[in-house]
Amino acid sequence: MKAVVCVRHGPPEELEIHDLPDPQPGPGEVVVSVKAIGLNFFDTLIIRDLYQVKPQLPFSPGAEFSGHVAAVGAGVTGFAAGDRVCGYLTHGMARERVVVPAAFLAHVPADVDLVKAAGLIVTYGTAMYALRDRGEIKPGERLAVLGASGGVGLAAVELGRVLGARIIACASSAEKVRFALDHGADEGFNYAEGDLKAALKTFGGPDGLDLVYDPVGGEMAEQALRALGPLGRFLVVGFAAGEIPKIPLNLLLVKNCDARGVAFGAQARSNPTWLRGVVSELMALARDGRLSAHVDKTFPLERCADALGEIAGRRVKGKVVLTVDG
Repeated sequence: MKAVVCVRHGPPEELEIHDLPDPQPGPGEVVVSVKAIGLNFFDTLIIRDLYQVKPQLPFSPGAEFSGHVAAVGAGVTGFAAGDRVCGYLTHGMARERVVVPAAFLAHVPADVDLVKAAGLIVTYGTAMYALRDRGEIKPGERLAVLGASGGVGLAAVELGRVLGARIIACASSAEKVRFALDHGADEGFNYAEGDLKAALKTFGGPDGLDLVYDPVGGEMAEQALRALGPLGRFLVVGFAAGEIPKIPLNLLLVKNCDARGVAFGAQARSNPTWLRGVVSELMALARDGRLSAHVDKTFPLERCADALGEIAGRRVKGKVVLTVDG
């Protein structure tokens, strides 16, 4: 089988394509013939050894995938050869066949496209965990989404709409703002065209914002935090800008608000039952047309470096997915 392999830490162009033996399932494991692999911003970091998860070399990038069950190991129930499935691990999925613990697999309904299914788990799972579990969002609350046209940002816009929030989508160009508005945001803000804090305060009204969803970090984070109202929640999702902001803690005190970390990967790895339930919910929402699971670009497995380059260059609206022939 073909596999994308990181043999040394570095940029995407240093990834290699190797021919490896087909995996065999052990007890409790399933081998999946992969159809698609969802890529995420953290894949651009993990291959450079800049991510909190540091797999031993060599390894394959890619945390989420979809495909068909090829074989099951001893003790596996609920899955059989030919089943349409998707799954999540932190890395290792950019291969034609993968072996994964059955606990981290979920069924994909017949009417959900496998390419879209491969891109649902991380971005929409992160947004669901952030907004519902960590953010405790309530219908009618005012939500600001930073980086609103990227994978996790778009997911927050769409799930925020499903959960009944009023949403202002913030992005780095008029085109990206329009994209987020087309996917359910009530208002938009282009970072290049004014004062972010002022725009968010206007949207929040006299009581301020209820939630900020921030996968970007950098200089915008503190501005957004300053627009929160009392008992508001600032959701720390990631640092796509490359800079981890140093927020003055006195702001949390004087504004009587919270900053809450959103570690989807840690939650998913520690509680696969929770993960399977969330994935099933997301699949149902996608099947009903309430989530777009928008895939901006697809690349064949062999062009993983090009796909990661698109993500690193911030040229993506929604998801980038690798596809496997056969």
